[in-house]
Amino acid sequence: MQDVPALVAQAREGRPRAVARLISLVEGASPQLRDVMAALAPLTGNAYVVGLTGSPGVGKSTTTSALVSAYRAAGKRVAVLAVDPSSPFSGGALLGDRIRMSDHASDPGVYIRSMATRGHLGGLAWAAPQAIRVLDAAGFDVVLVETVGVGQSEVEIAAQADTSVVLLAPGMGDGIQAAKAGILEIGDLYVVNKADRDGADATARELNHMLGLGEARAAGDWRPPIVKTVAAKGVGVDDLVDALEKHRGWMEERGVLAERRVARAAREVETIAVTALRSRIADLSGDARTGALAAQVVGGELSPYAAADVLLDAIAPAGGSGGAAG
Repeated sequence: MQDVPALVAQAREGRPRAVARLISLVEGASPQLRDVMAALAPLTGNAYVVGLTGSPGVGKSTTTSALVSAYRAAGKRVAVLAVDPSSPFSGGALLGDRIRMSDHASDPGVYIRSMATRGHLGGLAWAAPQAIRVLDAAGFDVVLVETVGVGQSEVEIAAQADTSVVLLAPGMGDGIQAAKAGILEIGDLYVVNKADRDGADATARELNHMLGLGEARAAGDWRPPIVKTVAAKGVGVDDLVDALEKHRGWMEERGVLAERRVARAAREVETIAVTALRSRIADLSGDARTGALAAQVVGGELSPYAAADVLLDAIAPAGGSGGAAG
């Protein structure tokens, strides 16, 4: 058993091993997770969470690394949560600690953690919201969440971040993909990376055109800017940071930031509740009652909904955490 108060205190002091242990408790669905979240609750709400998503090959890791450098130059502590594909055998993250971010490995003001999606759709590990909470409570000023590029499910990043950044690159058909995937509806900022390649200006124009189609914004509403970068060379990164800060300021001024965080917490609560409910249903899967209800459904004595109501009534009084989310 871990000494939770001591771990939290050490994490607040900037000790990376303590932060790592707390996130491991989250990923492992530890029985102590409730205690961890209770201890962290009063310490959260200060970090600016930026989500970066886009198709594979657009330069998400390179852009994330460039943002880390920019924020560190401004004196901010930065955490990176890199959500990677899961190994089908071990369930671990395939891309490890992101070799392209190794330049920051020795910086005490930077913490980098890879998390496996473990088959979770949407490019985000199911534990990501609580891992973000750990990093927030540990005193990081900025948390960068880099997600797997997984096509239409990329939109899930919008539910986890204060600001969502969508990356595209010229010559990859990303404009069409963006329209298909619904990405045009979730991005707060758009980045055309690898802008030194042919077609970058055309990609930016196409994206700007699509953003304007069917646009119905009132005066003062946020219009997502398009920033061109060459992240590998650091070109345009300052413009990207400026755009991020403008969006943060706009959200704070209009109360949008608080609304997004309340919505995010609501989804987290719902996920924990649903996970616990599924666990309790799984506990009853071999129960004679479930088999009897199924037989009644097959025999036409009960509808599936009525049978589900009976099952839920049996589950409702159950106590304890009941689920992996803790």
